[in-house]
Amino acid sequence: MSKPFLSIERLTQQFPDGAGGTLTVFENASFGVEKGEFVCILGHSGCGKSTIMNILAGLAEPTSGVVKMDGFEVSGPSLDRGVVFQNYSLLPWLTALKNVIFGIRARYPDWSRRQVEDRAREYLAMVGLEGDVVHRKPAQLSGGMRQRVSIARAFANHPKLLLLDEPFGALDALTRGTIQDELLKIWGGTEQTVFMITHDIDEAILLADRILLMSNGPFARVAESVEITIPRPRSRTEIVEHPNYYAIRNHLVHFLGQRSREMSGQKSDAADQRPVTVRIDKTASASEEEAEPAPRLRAVNE
Repeated sequence: MSKPFLSIERLTQQFPDGAGGTLTVFENASFGVEKGEFVCILGHSGCGKSTIMNILAGLAEPTSGVVKMDGFEVSGPSLDRGVVFQNYSLLPWLTALKNVIFGIRARYPDWSRRQVEDRAREYLAMVGLEGDVVHRKPAQLSGGMRQRVSIARAFANHPKLLLLDEPFGALDALTRGTIQDELLKIWGGTEQTVFMITHDIDEAILLADRILLMSNGPFARVAESVEITIPRPRSRTEIVEHPNYYAIRNHLVHFLGQRSREMSGQKSDAADQRPVTVRIDKTASASEEEAEPAPRLRAVNE
């Protein structure tokens, strides 16, 4: 069986607990992400989502375990992994255009000035930034515009893996929705592999191919991998009409509201904790329904 594009194997993270002991945030977590897949991870604060993100970015080292991307072990930051943070992380002394140019030059040092600028303008236009606005510095841009610049910079570099750390968490609902649409538009054209942290269930259903659910810490684990059985392209106004939408949403709410808490602190003896794959599909054919009666939820080991 071939390995996935991104393979997380027996990942464990421990920190000193301040009392001479050790706090195990998560232990023996294992899961994979396929090339071109959009995966979101959901869980309560303290379960280790951001720690996993930092490990994938090469910004932190796990206590034990390994991360492999494209067959090679992840060690330290790399231009093959792009990150979009919640706090924009733009260079304040550069304009929007030059922020994107800065990243492209690092990625493609042999490109001409014209090639670099054309690529930067192309991706800024994809997120709705054109004309004089690209010559403004971050302080002269709204929060939504700054995040658009961050997204344009990340996608323009064509990293093998794009990591999104709650990129819309600080935005108002209307701006958030607009940028979600633009993110989907860009991702659909690049088939980029994306791993995203979010606390927003509806956002995860809109964007993801799969949603990973984490139990509460300590000893948190990636407990479930929920397939989003809603076809693409998706829009916020239309997905709520799909028969699978509320079935999936209710499952996620139930896990985060109850089951994640029930699993909290449950140390497992398993050396390799792979999530259970959950597929909820109310649009199955009659023959499938006869073969697999209600409820329309199937859980199998990944």
